[in-house]
Amino acid sequence: MSAESSLATSVLALLRLPGVGPVRTNRLLARLDGEDGRPLGTPVGDAAIESLLDESQRRAWPAALDGAHQALTRARATGAETLTIRDAGYPAQLSALLGDGAPPMLFVRGRTDCLTSCGVGFCGSRHASDKGLATATDCADQLARRGVNVISGYAAGVDSAVHKAALAAGGTTTMVLAEGILGFRPKSTFAAEWDAERIVVVSEFAPDAPWSVANAMQRNKTICALSRAMVLIEAGLTGGSMAAGKKCLAMGLPLFAAVYEGMPASAAGNAELIRLGAQRLMRNRTLKRANIAPLLAAIDPACATTPAPETALAVAR
Repeated sequence: MSAESSLATSVLALLRLPGVGPVRTNRLLARLDGEDGRPLGTPVGDAAIESLLDESQRRAWPAALDGAHQALTRARATGAETLTIRDAGYPAQLSALLGDGAPPMLFVRGRTDCLTSCGVGFCGSRHASDKGLATATDCADQLARRGVNVISGYAAGVDSAVHKAALAAGGTTTMVLAEGILGFRPKSTFAAEWDAERIVVVSEFAPDAPWSVANAMQRNKTICALSRAMVLIEAGLTGGSMAAGKKCLAMGLPLFAAVYEGMPASAAGNAELIRLGAQRLMRNRTLKRANIAPLLAAIDPACATTPAPETALAVAR
């Protein structure tokens, strides 16, 4: 590697060092910016980085750079782009809501503008009931028809239901992975709706990172921080969906927990999150659809558009 590595290579190399995680990486980058006034997005001198590392990290630095370069080459061969936290195109809301815990780097495929568009996030059980999946699909459909980007985690259950609904409605969707970008494959169950022009796939993990529970929990925080509001469909009292709901409330983001007849016992987390401050997402008895009016009111009014007459008719049916 040259004395001046690309910013993406430097950031990924830092993340590969022992004892250097996202928080430490962000703080190191902030120190470099503060010391020499380097404009965001410019190359980083390897010597400047090494001066901030301890002895063991300095010994590991050349191998980390080489590994980062190889990983980036593989990722870019799939069409993935990189956004570091110091790049101008990085979603500002991630930094604003997550601070030093924001992902130092994102690997992105597809509609990158979706990362900064108005979006509503969804979380919920992989084993949601039929009513839960129907509610998730209904909400995502209505939002997508109003031009609101639908954000979720590309897992089974609620995640897949809302991604599919957004695409079927002609809208856009953001798929936030709990693994590296190299592990991404379009699911066969999306064959009828898949449109790469209306999808962005994003990962904050090393390109070859496998799925893990820890990654899924971290990914949920990123979904929250990319969203203007969150919709919760069937959360247990423990687990990822419950943790995501609590994180959303801690960030000060509007959280809407679905409430409907016949909710399974496994959705006890909905009531608990409502007790903690989530708003109820109810059914409109006249339209026989989820009442998303409070949700629309909670996000920037400029985010959502009024559906065309034929679309509005389809939504009301």
